[in-house]
Amino acid sequence: MHVLTSGPLDITYEISVEAISTMVVFLSCQLFHKEVLRQSISHKYLMRGPCLPYTSKLVKTLLYNFIRQEKPPPPGAHVFSQQSDGGGLLYGLASGVATGLWTVFTLGGVGSKAATPPELSSPLANQSLLLLLVLANLTDAPDAPNPYRQAIISFKNTQDSSPFPSSIPHTFQINFNSLYTALCEQQTSDQATLLLYTLLHQNSNIRTYMLARTDMENLVLPILEILYHVEERNSHHVYMALIILLILTEDDGFNRSIHEVILKNITWYSERVLTEISLGSLLILVVIRTIQYNMTRTRDKYLHTNCLAALANMSAQFRSLHQYAAQRIISLFSLLSKKHNKVLEQATQSLRGSLSSNDVPLPDYAQDLNVIEEVIRMMLEIINSCLTNSLHHNPNLVYALLYKRDLFEQFRTHPSFQDIMQNIDLVITFFSSRLLQAGAELSVERVLEIIKQGIVALPKDRLKKFPELKFKYVEEEQPEEFFIPYVWSLVYNSAVGLYWNPQDIQLFTMDSD
Repeated sequence: MHVLTSGPLDITYEISVEAISTMVVFLSCQLFHKEVLRQSISHKYLMRGPCLPYTSKLVKTLLYNFIRQEKPPPPGAHVFSQQSDGGGLLYGLASGVATGLWTVFTLGGVGSKAATPPELSSPLANQSLLLLLVLANLTDAPDAPNPYRQAIISFKNTQDSSPFPSSIPHTFQINFNSLYTALCEQQTSDQATLLLYTLLHQNSNIRTYMLARTDMENLVLPILEILYHVEERNSHHVYMALIILLILTEDDGFNRSIHEVILKNITWYSERVLTEISLGSLLILVVIRTIQYNMTRTRDKYLHTNCLAALANMSAQFRSLHQYAAQRIISLFSLLSKKHNKVLEQATQSLRGSLSSNDVPLPDYAQDLNVIEEVIRMMLEIINSCLTNSLHHNPNLVYALLYKRDLFEQFRTHPSFQDIMQNIDLVITFFSSRLLQAGAELSVERVLEIIKQGIVALPKDRLKKFPELKFKYVEEEQPEEFFIPYVWSLVYNSAVGLYWNPQDIQLFTMDSD
């Protein structure tokens, strides 16, 4: 701890990496416990012992190591000789654990792929980030909160001249601009995304700073790319990216500003060529794609809920939706409608079959129907929220509604949707009549022109007001039951010891005699 925090001493790159790796090893007894470990000798020294005064210095040092992304010195400059097989001490320790320990840990199955360790350009930055996450997720002592978590959730910007609150120990200042840049650039790794989540969720100073940035696309685009390549990511990475979007969409300023950022030529989006689109419309497209992937592959209710919550938070602020984004919103509703009809038909057939045979157990179609109707209700609320709050900004959504208006017929009289269908039905009827008056064989341009004129003429007081849609991310009451195994799975998969062979670990595992 003293080596890492003692300031501008002549410490080599390798010594820093080894000091950090050694601290991870001291804490790695968690790998040998299936339950969350709440006390150990290492916990005692770090939380209450002589290491405690170094808390803020250590957290600051680890953050700056992550920010700098310093590359290792050239081979000739190494203090220790390199091993040809690339094995390491930490790898050796971890490999002594039953390999099934962490593969059992899953989150509902967005994907079962193990995280593939990326090619590390900076082992020091990676090890620092892993240690930082381990420290942040140590469980609180019985008589004191985790000081490292306190430091992470309370540090301030170097440009913030306000005094530190006396009630918050272990705080410090760091350059937020440098940290923001590093976070934007490193989102391809699980651990960087987990750090971003931790800071956004728990450090209000960071969250306020990020939401005030005028270049939010630098942060949001890497997150969207993670979700877009959902098939290639492990479930934890996808969940973290999605929760980050949910936290961001809790802010109305963010929801407005993303529609003002115009992007050109998004090369990684392959379904359609997007030569020009707003960041807001792209976000909608990627979230809807994630929902559709989940519907056809994994059927994870948690993923559905968070995707729809993010869309709902944005819905009142939809602005100038791209025509493709508007189409995808209605296409998703169409997919849900077909699924609803299919489940309803299966339930009816099953009920008929039960009349002739009382011995065969019935599938629980009622539960499936309830879930799909909840999702349909949510989609109708999102469409309704856009129509009541920003109709004049979204002629493309009205066009898509009119084009697929037959989809909504069956839900007008459905008891679960009657109230929310009033406004949608009013808009469809109003604009349909205006198009009917304009005659047949209208071009797309002419239809859009009639819609824009109709938006001005539609009496807004006829649209019924509903409570604003707002969803907040709430962490589970015992988050360590998820985050501690997650962090250690990252350490197990990603930590790199630079100088030892796995065979050397025999020295540590031999019989004590």
